[in-house]
Amino acid sequence: MAQAARRDPISVSPRFTSSPVAAAAPSVQVRGFTRAFGATRVLHDMNLDIQPGEFVALLGASGSGKTTLLRTLAGLDPAPADQVAVPEARAVVFQDARLMPWKKVWRNVALGLGGGDIRARAKAALSEVGLSHRSEAWPATLSGGEAQRAALARALIREPKLLLLDEPFAALDALTRIRMHELVLKLWRAHDPAVLLVTHDVDEAITLADRVLVLEEGRIAAEEVIHLPRPREVDGEFQALRRRLLGHLGVHGHAPAEPETAVVGEAAELIAFRQRQDVG
Repeated sequence: MAQAARRDPISVSPRFTSSPVAAAAPSVQVRGFTRAFGATRVLHDMNLDIQPGEFVALLGASGSGKTTLLRTLAGLDPAPADQVAVPEARAVVFQDARLMPWKKVWRNVALGLGGGDIRARAKAALSEVGLSHRSEAWPATLSGGEAQRAALARALIREPKLLLLDEPFAALDALTRIRMHELVLKLWRAHDPAVLLVTHDVDEAITLADRVLVLEEGRIAAEEVIHLPRPREVDGEFQALRRRLLGHLGVHGHAPAEPETAVVGEAAELIAFRQRQDVG
């Protein structure tokens, strides 16, 4: 396992160093970027590369700058072009699905979409996330998981080269979150965007990402490259990664006993249960 502290720019996952995509320009390239609000610096001399098709998770305490970085990469906050380079085709999924309640689900997915056959394309995207039976529904009738599936369909119908996920599963129950993890991995493989996932959930980061970065006071303080094969079992190597990442975050000791990681422990138990069922 690779482990580094305050390394600029953050290196590329070994998964990509021997791959043909490694020769391509990074999907995300950040060089020397600083974001300040008044006298408060939120990001400090940030350097970051994300390769095409790479799945990166970003961890950090509240106020460490995670959402500020994501908003910058999404183009929601301005940034100098010589410091932040991102694909023009990009999409964001937030913690709140942000569906318009006065539009049916398929119309939410098609919002702002150009070209022909918009309704058919929207329904195809909904089918891909397992929501074709809800295409004519109103957003208020969707469950939390269904709403986030609709948000994913709305993002991926645009075939982004960069998909930004801002804690999209934080409000879901643990079982629904596991199902969403499986769906996101399936969609990532099918569409092959670069992905940046912002999360507070260490297990989620390890389960999904090729590489996990820890943001601390506006700087990338640590990196863990994930070599575990997918689907990922909660085994000794998984537990060791969790301990290291929690250590980077300032949480020490047995992870499930920590109040801040109670949800992490619950998710791990559910993952283990599902794996036992699969084996049986």
